[in-house]
Amino acid sequence: MEASIVPSPQVPPPPPQFQPNTENIKRKLLRKGVYPTPKIIRTLRKREIQKHNRKTKQSQSETPPLTASQLQSLAEESHFLTLKREYKRFSKALNAKTEPRNPSLVGKPWERIERAKLLELVSKNEEFHGDSLKKENLVELREMFEKDLRWVLEDDIDVEDDDWLLPSEKPAQDWDPSKRWRNEKEAIRFLVDRLSAREITESHWKFVRIMKQSGLQFTEWQLLRIIEALGKNGKWRQAMAVVQWLYGNKERKDFKSRFVYTKLLSVLGKTRRPQEALQIFNMMLGDYHLYPDLAAYHSIAVTLGQAGLLKGLLNIIECMRQKPSRRIKNMRRKNWDPVLEPDLVVYNAVLNACVPLHQWKGVSWVFKQLRKSGLRPNGATYGLAMEVMLQSGKYDLVHELFKKMKRSGEALRALTYRVLVKAFWEEGKINEAVEAVRDMEQRGVIGTASVFYELACCLCENGRWQDAMVEVDKMKKLPHRKPLEITFTGLIMASLDGGHVNDCSSIFECMKDHCAPNIGTINAMLKVYGRNDMFSKAKELFEEINKVKSGPYDSLNGNFANLIPDGYTYSLMLEASASALQWEYFEYVYKEMTLSGYQVDQTKYAILLVEASRAGKWYLLEHAFETLLEGGEIPHPLFFTEMLIQATSQNNYEKAVTLVNTIAHAPFQVSEKQWTELFEENGSRISQGGLVKLLDALSNCELSSEITATNLLRSLQSLCGSAQSTSSRSYSSEVTCKSEPNGDNKETYGYERFNIPSISGDGMGENHNADIDLPVKATDVSFAVFSANHSGKYEVGEVSWLNLDEFTKDVDEAEIDLPISEDEAEMGLPMIEDGNSHTSKLPSAHEILESWKESRKNDGIFLPFHLGQK
Repeated sequence: MEASIVPSPQVPPPPPQFQPNTENIKRKLLRKGVYPTPKIIRTLRKREIQKHNRKTKQSQSETPPLTASQLQSLAEESHFLTLKREYKRFSKALNAKTEPRNPSLVGKPWERIERAKLLELVSKNEEFHGDSLKKENLVELREMFEKDLRWVLEDDIDVEDDDWLLPSEKPAQDWDPSKRWRNEKEAIRFLVDRLSAREITESHWKFVRIMKQSGLQFTEWQLLRIIEALGKNGKWRQAMAVVQWLYGNKERKDFKSRFVYTKLLSVLGKTRRPQEALQIFNMMLGDYHLYPDLAAYHSIAVTLGQAGLLKGLLNIIECMRQKPSRRIKNMRRKNWDPVLEPDLVVYNAVLNACVPLHQWKGVSWVFKQLRKSGLRPNGATYGLAMEVMLQSGKYDLVHELFKKMKRSGEALRALTYRVLVKAFWEEGKINEAVEAVRDMEQRGVIGTASVFYELACCLCENGRWQDAMVEVDKMKKLPHRKPLEITFTGLIMASLDGGHVNDCSSIFECMKDHCAPNIGTINAMLKVYGRNDMFSKAKELFEEINKVKSGPYDSLNGNFANLIPDGYTYSLMLEASASALQWEYFEYVYKEMTLSGYQVDQTKYAILLVEASRAGKWYLLEHAFETLLEGGEIPHPLFFTEMLIQATSQNNYEKAVTLVNTIAHAPFQVSEKQWTELFEENGSRISQGGLVKLLDALSNCELSSEITATNLLRSLQSLCGSAQSTSSRSYSSEVTCKSEPNGDNKETYGYERFNIPSISGDGMGENHNADIDLPVKATDVSFAVFSANHSGKYEVGEVSWLNLDEFTKDVDEAEIDLPISEDEAEMGLPMIEDGNSHTSKLPSAHEILESWKESRKNDGIFLPFHLGQK
């Protein structure tokens, strides 16, 4: 191998120019109490460079130049490195040609051949020079990377389907192969996406890992962009976590920025978090470097004004006018005076805070302060002042402020006319409201959808729905408006509030020409029909909606094709059925509601289930009772008392004892007077002998010693009188020794008493459903129980519920032949004698649910009118 020509010694390249550390310069200035302005930093940088150049010249002058022998040694060393490099290259090429291609079989005999191959591949350390690289392979690799690159990155990194992986979309100079991201904007976007994808705080280890893996230096500009992006996503917790984690670090403690905290205040204000914003603001007041400026005062004032925190807003105004405390951190300037005066934005925030509080006197205070400060009210000031007077019921002052706004020369806005129309509406001046809108149109003011919507609702409430349709046509031409479904629903509710039921139906029919009704509109119409004794129309509308969910049935028209009933739909239909005394249909709706995964709201509709139980649908009440217990909720007190009355009327005293022990441990109390009134009101359902037997059953068992059970015994003793048993007398002597706190207090569990107003009037136990004749099935007498999961839905599972009938014991276990009615014989249920009542051996809950589903699958719907029998 011939040696290469000895190259001439190369002159070493000049050293890079010295660049001072700007961050160290800023840190030194801050320690000395000097704010690092750009001019000061530029001057100090020049001095550092001059100082460095002087030291460099001195060191070069001291070092002597290289001699001839030193230059020759450098040349020889360079020649040796070149020969060494060429020899290594030649040796690798020679070994690659002479090395056999078959894998070596040298190894341990008990190891598999695959392990030897893997070790051989790992041990190779060859360099690839691109000699046999094919273009087709590169194309396949590019296509693979374009499809999915998630397998290359870490498990916790989510890559969006964006073009950031393709360098062809942007200039090549933005791409740095040594970094994962193109530039800092891309890194910021990726960091925001990862933080927004999870609820995480600064103390979590993954949060720290995400922040460090971003590769950002977290300058002031970068922090502002990160917090702004998180605010747009509504992630205020992540925004606070970023600031607290970054500025909580000791290395960055001296680099806190007032602008970053002001941006954080803005984010908290947009997400309606006034308390968190107030905490950040108070923290800023305690630091010299973060002391609020006018922008920070604007942000916190608007946030508190929107939340209605008037007292806190007045404290902010006082802070603006006062000097900071001497105990403020990092205070180095003695003559520093950050005192500010409130401007128009702050005073408008005060008016905004007065709106929900109805503080109409605050309007005069604000205008007085504006006159003292020499500020002129703008259109927003007059509009907010009119809104305060409207909410406070001062309609004459609303008109006075409107006239004052006209005289001041301020431009009238559409929102101001909206307040004016609403004031006329509240006063009952309909024609004046119409004239106000026409005046707005003549002045050339561009109306908003809210103005025409308020006028349309005003007209509908006063029976002029046809005139309201003219305003709806104007709304359709506006670019920014709510969907027409919401508009028509509001018009229907306005007509209902005005008592114009026929207008509601007319608006509903007219709506079909403009848009398709949504489930909210259907619920509004069910509310109209249910409250105005129009059960047949409510039933027809409900069946039309419910057919969509049934499967094989198609809607009569295309308006309701995609509507599915929700929980509010079923609740309104239950209310309509109960008000019309249609208890069979009430049972059908309840079954549909349960099978659809919804649960009755006991705080609103407990009275409906109690009335259904009085009408003979006691198993509906028991199902609701068991469902609430399974879900971990406490049933309504009316459920306990009604089930106790039912068990007593059926002579099921073992079940009654279990209920009494259960209600005794509930978080509410029932006084003796309330028990007495309950038994007296249900005297037609429970005889005197039944009360005596209930008293005997309670006295001969292990009864709870809670105050509710004690009050029940006292009430039964007073009602039974001389008919009580000897055992009850002995027990009562023991009970009377106990004290009864608040025995006459009627307020228990938020309800004054358990007196239930009757919906059905007289003859509740009779069947009032003459128009509906349903076949009676064995599965219609009880309900299956569903297990509640975390999402609130119900799934069929193993029946693990508190069956109160398990505690019942028959007096005589032998079966007795009794006369059975035709319906009972048709159901085929064996009857067992239990005192004076006949209780059937009911099927299990799972069997009942499967039977319902089978009936629904075969017939489509439970009731015969879905089979054409209308």
